[in-house]
Amino acid sequence: MAAHPLSSMTGFAREGGTLADGSSFLWELRSVNGRGLDVRLRLPNGFDAIETPLKEATAKLLKRGNVSATLTVKREERGASRLTPDPAALEHALKIALDLVLRIPGCPPPRAESLLTLPGVLRAEVVEPDEAEEDAKRTAIAAAYATALDGLIASRRAEGEKLSAILGVLLDEVAALHGLATTEAADQPALHLARLRESLAALLEGERRVPEERLAQEVALLATKSDVREELDRLSAHIAEARRLLTSGDAIGRKLDFLTQEFVREANTLCSKSSSIPLTRIGLDLKAAIERLKEQSANVE
Repeated sequence: MAAHPLSSMTGFAREGGTLADGSSFLWELRSVNGRGLDVRLRLPNGFDAIETPLKEATAKLLKRGNVSATLTVKREERGASRLTPDPAALEHALKIALDLVLRIPGCPPPRAESLLTLPGVLRAEVVEPDEAEEDAKRTAIAAAYATALDGLIASRRAEGEKLSAILGVLLDEVAALHGLATTEAADQPALHLARLRESLAALLEGERRVPEERLAQEVALLATKSDVREELDRLSAHIAEARRLLTSGDAIGRKLDFLTQEFVREANTLCSKSSSIPLTRIGLDLKAAIERLKEQSANVE
């Protein structure tokens, strides 16, 4: 089975549509870096029932990242409303009006439209929405979320392709510096011997010669203390493992996170053991390249 491409934790997608009642809706999904997976949904009133299923569906497809999903629905207030007379209020208003007509000579009878404008005579009658229709709306909106989620995954993979190329370049840089460090470190025993001879010559001023055997012992001791072969070997293994991870097709973010910490550890030890300015400079360049690698790898799912 073909490996999945590398995915970033950064992505964006949107999906909208129109519901049976004519109202429109829009999903907007965004994701950024996160240590784990955190899914947050912002839903209008009446859609709470779909929150948990949508979170569960997201968790099946994504491993890491802070994901926020916002649903916007443009619609009228829930339930269609119409005006209907309040019988008791209308009867009371009519009684008062007729009483006034009887008491005031020549007063015209009350007009219907005038009575209906009196406060409390008309009230809004709310028609409760059909539950089957509401279920159909939720189903349509959940289906649109699934489409938006596919779009978010595609967006994260597109970012992942770019990220993979960047990481490959940075690993090449680290590997090149590793090669320079290996070459420079090979000269350290000879450098120790030359420095030791120079120091002894200055101290003894030619009065007494130190046996070559003794010099060899001192150089061996110094070389052991500054031997960076193990660090370079481990760094070489880390580079190989990082390359393997980039082509493995897994959600490698956590593993790459841990591995770059090991890169940093080896580079720090290399610098601390270095006994030459050139090797120290290479070590510092190596640390800078590894730091860039670490920053970019933090974006990997």
